[in-house]
Amino acid sequence: MHPILLTEPGVELPPSELILNPDGSIYHLALRPEHLGDVVLIVGDPGRVALISQRFDAVEHRSQNREFVAHTGTYHGRRITVLATGIGTDNIDIVLNELDALANIDLEKRTPRPSPRALTIIRLGTCGALQEDIPVDQFVVSHSGLGLDNVLHYYAHEQTPAETRLWQAFIEKADWPDNLPAPYVAAGDETLVGLLGQGNHVGITATSGGFYAPQGRQLRGIPSVDGLNERLTAFEHEGLRITNYEMETSALYGLSGLLGHKACTICAVVANRLRKEYSRDHRAAIERMIDLVLDRVVGG
Repeated sequence: MHPILLTEPGVELPPSELILNPDGSIYHLALRPEHLGDVVLIVGDPGRVALISQRFDAVEHRSQNREFVAHTGTYHGRRITVLATGIGTDNIDIVLNELDALANIDLEKRTPRPSPRALTIIRLGTCGALQEDIPVDQFVVSHSGLGLDNVLHYYAHEQTPAETRLWQAFIEKADWPDNLPAPYVAAGDETLVGLLGQGNHVGITATSGGFYAPQGRQLRGIPSVDGLNERLTAFEHEGLRITNYEMETSALYGLSGLLGHKACTICAVVANRLRKEYSRDHRAAIERMIDLVLDRVVGG
């Protein structure tokens, strides 16, 4: 995904648009530019931040504002920030824009910097498998995010030719209902997907705008679309299947593409939706996933 247009360096951003706290930190994340590592590991659950940072050689900064818990430190000489995003693409919209502001906006002058800085952003999440042959406690790496949310529709963007082919194939084959939001497609960073995908499942991740009916679940409320999950499971394009459901990747990939960052999502499978199975010990799988990411991305 690419931007059609970005705000140019020299344009001053007013206080109502670029909101800073009294200490000069960015509004929601409560971080200042010096707190940000070149590698950013993002997790949904604030409790997982310490699970990762306890592996660091040293932690130099800790902060918390609302659900946005952040630890920055070093691991084998590499400076890393671990950040909890909370749940959903709406939170990813906040997180990606504010991470980009820390990296690429002069907060004192309130203007974009002339030389952009590219962050490496990796989401370590959990997901539900949409293919029967993907067992719980294994890992899925997202080649692309199929956005069933609305976030990227609000940004001036264009899809790459490969993203457009995938989007067109999905619209044609999935018989997507008119009463649901129009999907979009955003691809992850090819190098990171290849690095983390080796030995793991790689596929298209359906990013949902909710956890229950938007993922085909029924409690008391009845979903408006019958067979939603079956439509996703049956889809295949250029050797890729829709492997899993989660709630952040499409916005992560789309906004990273727009803003010039490298992004990848890896998820531990905690449920197989077709087999109606749930992990008995997903914490152990998450621990293994953390070690895999640190080993492959940072090095042991």
